[in-house]
Amino acid sequence: MPQRWLARPMLAVRPYTHQIVPAMERLQHLTKLTSSKWFATLMQTRHYSNKGLQSDQKEEARRTIRDVLDSGSDGLSGKDCSVRVNSVDSGLCHLDLEHVLSGQRLPDTVHLPKVDTVDHVTWFIERVRHHVSSTMSRPLNIILFTESALGLLNLRAICERAQELVAGTALSLDGLVFGSDDYCADIGATRTSAAGELLFARQNFVMIARAFKLQAIDAVYIDYKDLDGLRRQAEEGCPVRLHREQVIHPDQVPVVQRAFSPSAQRAEWAAQLVEAFEQHQRSGQGAFTFRGHMVDRPLLLQAHNVLRLASVGGGER
Repeated sequence: MPQRWLARPMLAVRPYTHQIVPAMERLQHLTKLTSSKWFATLMQTRHYSNKGLQSDQKEEARRTIRDVLDSGSDGLSGKDCSVRVNSVDSGLCHLDLEHVLSGQRLPDTVHLPKVDTVDHVTWFIERVRHHVSSTMSRPLNIILFTESALGLLNLRAICERAQELVAGTALSLDGLVFGSDDYCADIGATRTSAAGELLFARQNFVMIARAFKLQAIDAVYIDYKDLDGLRRQAEEGCPVRLHREQVIHPDQVPVVQRAFSPSAQRAEWAAQLVEAFEQHQRSGQGAFTFRGHMVDRPLLLQAHNVLRLASVGGGER
């Protein structure tokens, strides 16, 4: 399996794509990797080769991340710079945080994988709070990964505890990631291209994420050469209202951007509905119909969401 790359497509809240790069990449490569206006960068202390990282490589990965943050690289200017650390149970997370959060420049977001219990998120946020000043000019965002049946079962309690811990601090719980491959392995399910085995889990995941006003980030599509399959999965995620899709190769990014972008017809519908609503508001009229449908507040909010996505879309469908 190749060295793993990840990316995040556009979303309604913060319109950009993340390209996630291994921390073993050298600093001089980052400007090229982040040249696209759609990319932010997420570096990770993990390495996705079959052999993993030796202890000295892990240390080098941490130093590379710290060097990138301290350098103020032009390739990262104006982009979200994130770091994914090792899980709490790995025994490596505390060292990752010490390096990542020790300098003057902090990442915009820290990602924590394999969050299964309330104890995991409690340990993590308390440790992050220890390193982060309460007088920061901007919040440090936190994204949590759900990758097991236990994690999904505990997700509501995990979110409740996380929001309690970040309240009144310089931290912000920003989103949740659903790790479908690890989840399927955990429950003994066979991963299929149709992803029917994930339907319940994805719907439950999205429901909890939206109940806490968090971004719901969808599973990675591991066959990086199968762009048609990726497109299908991304389009399946849109009706469920997943906000992002993880990918593992830069070639997948435009596919996901297009899938998450409203079609030209959908954008036209939204623009005309909003215009019709505003005209009725100015004339003092109440309820009205638009293209055979009664317009109510939920439909209007749908239209506004479509227009926000269209304004930052990564390509027409």
